[in-house]
Amino acid sequence: MLMYNHPKQLAIIGPTASGKSALAIKIAKELDADILSLDSLAIYKEIDIASAKPTKEEMDGITHYGIDLIYPNEPFDVTIYVELYREVYKRAREKNRTLIIVGGTSFYLQTLLKGISNTPKLNEEEQAYVAHLLQDKQKAYELLLKIDPHYISKIASNDRYRIEKALAIYVASKMAPSLYFEQNPPQPIIEDRLPIYEISVEKEYLLNRIEKRTAMMLQDGLVEEVSYLKEKYGIAPHCMKAIGIKETLDFIEDRIDEKELASLISIHTRQLAKRQNTFNKTQFKEKISGGCDSIYEEILR
Repeated sequence: MLMYNHPKQLAIIGPTASGKSALAIKIAKELDADILSLDSLAIYKEIDIASAKPTKEEMDGITHYGIDLIYPNEPFDVTIYVELYREVYKRAREKNRTLIIVGGTSFYLQTLLKGISNTPKLNEEEQAYVAHLLQDKQKAYELLLKIDPHYISKIASNDRYRIEKALAIYVASKMAPSLYFEQNPPQPIIEDRLPIYEISVEKEYLLNRIEKRTAMMLQDGLVEEVSYLKEKYGIAPHCMKAIGIKETLDFIEDRIDEKELASLISIHTRQLAKRQNTFNKTQFKEKISGGCDSIYEEILR
């Protein structure tokens, strides 16, 4: 068994609805710690029910970072999360507090551990040229395929965000993206020791929790929340495609009925949980796995 003593930071990962947030708050009280959310939906203001973010009452006085940072129509990606981590960890160390990183978006954690390559900066002329190329996204994609077929073939032709990033790298560096990344390898963001704890739960128990959480979200006003978001921001923002939101949009547009709404949210959440479990098991080799109670005891031992 891996043993860690008095960490400056630790991470708690696990599938959706496994009890991560409640466990982190419970541990934070014991360790006098702060919490950094590892959730790609909780960062958005006004998305409260669909994100299942902890309420002020559930936070119970524990300082939480990474929640309610931006509005749904504002851009957000992993590079912004990296800067958020740096700022939050520095603040925690200055206060001599442990930082607990917790959530289901383990891709962010993987990025913190493996690092990202710094992308070249564009001047105003280069920014204008990239914007011009993106006016015809299909032509831009075909151009990139000629420049770097191996790298670009891994990007979907409708993935505007990654196409724009690849174009920016090519225009600014005059290099194919794969060559640029080869010459500018990623550097780890997390330098201090980070013990990782993975919550593992029985399948039937998790499925039951997902069903109950879905019912609670609908009871708490998920339809009203999504209706408000649609009215204010439209359906274009990336967050409007999240599980819970996209199904509710179908319900609002009369494409599915209320029974189908609950069923589809539960089904898609179960599928997400399965993907999260697979990702965590394959990407994080050194970790301690167990139920919430055993992880609580292990951390406080």
